[in-house]
Amino acid sequence: MQTMRINSLWRCRVKLSTSFVPEIQFGPGISKGLVHAVRRFDGARHVMIVMDGFLARSGLGEEIGAALDQKAVTSGIYSDFSGEPKIAHLRAASHMARGADLVIGIGGGSALDIAKVAACCGASGEDPMFYALAANPLPKNPLRKIMVPTTAGTGSETSATNIFAGPEGKKLWIWGPETKADLVLLDPELTISLPPNLTAWCGMDAFIHAFEAATNRNAHMGAKLYAHEAMRLVAGSLEAAVRAPGNLEARGKVLLGSCYAGIAIDNCGTAIAHTISHALAGLGPLHHGLATALGFEATLEWLVDSDTADLNDAARAIGLEDAGALPGFVSELMDRCGVERALPKAFDALSAEDLAVEMRAPENQPMRRATVRDVSDADIDAFAAKMMALPKTL
Repeated sequence: MQTMRINSLWRCRVKLSTSFVPEIQFGPGISKGLVHAVRRFDGARHVMIVMDGFLARSGLGEEIGAALDQKAVTSGIYSDFSGEPKIAHLRAASHMARGADLVIGIGGGSALDIAKVAACCGASGEDPMFYALAANPLPKNPLRKIMVPTTAGTGSETSATNIFAGPEGKKLWIWGPETKADLVLLDPELTISLPPNLTAWCGMDAFIHAFEAATNRNAHMGAKLYAHEAMRLVAGSLEAAVRAPGNLEARGKVLLGSCYAGIAIDNCGTAIAHTISHALAGLGPLHHGLATALGFEATLEWLVDSDTADLNDAARAIGLEDAGALPGFVSELMDRCGVERALPKAFDALSAEDLAVEMRAPENQPMRRATVRDVSDADIDAFAAKMMALPKTL
């Protein structure tokens, strides 16, 4: 009977493939072996490091550089950025990467995205805008890459997607397997210094990545394997990571969940919550994880009305009876993690119409189309009004 069921399922579904997953090494303190990891890449004699400014100021970059120097490997550090990546950051890092053999990204999603793009543009000599929105194919011989995340949210270390603000400030993307890491080092010790609010925002981002990948129109069994485990890991440990920053077990589970969620979105992408968060970022400065959590909560009740098998499977993956219980579960998780439902004061000067226009922008349509329920223009207007009605107190 089981064989017949599987065969029937196979005949009913189109043939699907799962993209390659980089080598992942996980464990407290594993980042201390970074120099040894570099030596595994034959011929690596000059390393370019992209690192968050906070980490650079801590002396970590100099420490890594000195250790590499002892192994006859020279290095340079790019850390002149803050917040989400801008085209100027990508250009500066790409210029520095020319002549390097290997690029290491250490930090949050911004550092990793900059490093991945720099590894491609450093190899080809092209400007990052040459590859924006898949305008041209990425180089087939990018520089080799090691990614070391220090936050647990974006999953950039295992995905082929890289987000940045273009020349006009609009959120753009560069996508392709050529940007993916060759090696990922997951060290929960590196996430301990992340403040509680950022831990919560990043963790919600990871949970939503996994949920949207497992439930949108592109969802398939290969990706759901990672997505459902990511949801379990994050939902079961995020509150503990927020309340007790030194809890390495909780930190490790959220970090691993974020990584698995990155694999899931690498295969299936995201949906309506990310349409909203990307649109918000096009209007003003707002942390991506918070923006996504707000958009997710605002649309989830509407989404679960579609009552699909994938939605119910996602609910059961975290111990719920069915998809109808998801909105309450998510709101309660956000409450327990102290997520404030508010926007920055700068959004006071903007209207729901402004947000709706951004949500309809071409770069946000793939996420809108991937949403398992059709997103009408009236839905866009309703979601925009709901979001802009939030208090502007951040």
